[in-house]
Amino acid sequence: MRVTIAGAGAVGRSIAVELLENGHEVLLIDIDPRAIKIDSVPRAEWLLADACEISSLDEAGLNGCQVVIAASGDDKVNLVVSLLAKTEYGVPRVVARVNHPKNEWLFNESWGVDVAVSTPRLLSALVEEAVSVGDLVRLMTFRQGQANLVELTLAEDAPVVGQRTGSVPWPVDSALVAILREGRVLVPSADDPLEAGDELLFVASQEVEQELTELLSAHDRS
Repeated sequence: MRVTIAGAGAVGRSIAVELLENGHEVLLIDIDPRAIKIDSVPRAEWLLADACEISSLDEAGLNGCQVVIAASGDDKVNLVVSLLAKTEYGVPRVVARVNHPKNEWLFNESWGVDVAVSTPRLLSALVEEAVSVGDLVRLMTFRQGQANLVELTLAEDAPVVGQRTGSVPWPVDSALVAILREGRVLVPSADDPLEAGDELLFVASQEVEQELTELLSAHDRS
């Protein structure tokens, strides 16, 4: 894929390194000359420009990008970049960094954001995921489809333990996408039995999260 990253700070550069290692083409844009550190990511393309300007995005060739990542440290900039990428260039996937939790409600499809990544929320979710058994933990929100990536670790007395995934009556608008078991990532098939201690990852609409919790949680919640 061709990926454009608006914001060449530490976050943007780190994302660029990961994407380049995975074989993608990356362009980094920043308005601050001090952020143009070509030696730090020499395999990336670099552009000194204002990513909030149409002329800059034309120069960046955004109409040929599959993904735009708004990764600056300014939420206003990230929102403007996301909106322009989606509405002016029709970029299929727009990911935006949320710097301040109070602004998180703005990062949705109205501003062209497909996926909003909030560092405080993500860290909080990871802490919850590390200590919670039997409780549903929301890891990430996919705003465009109003769906969430959620995780639940099965307790020993969870009602579905021992059942095959294909026989469990999963709620409508939910999909079991992975099972984490003893350090392995399993792609679930209908015949796979569920075991105590399994970490189940779902993509689910917010409306069915409570139903998932009731289905998967232990009988005794006292």
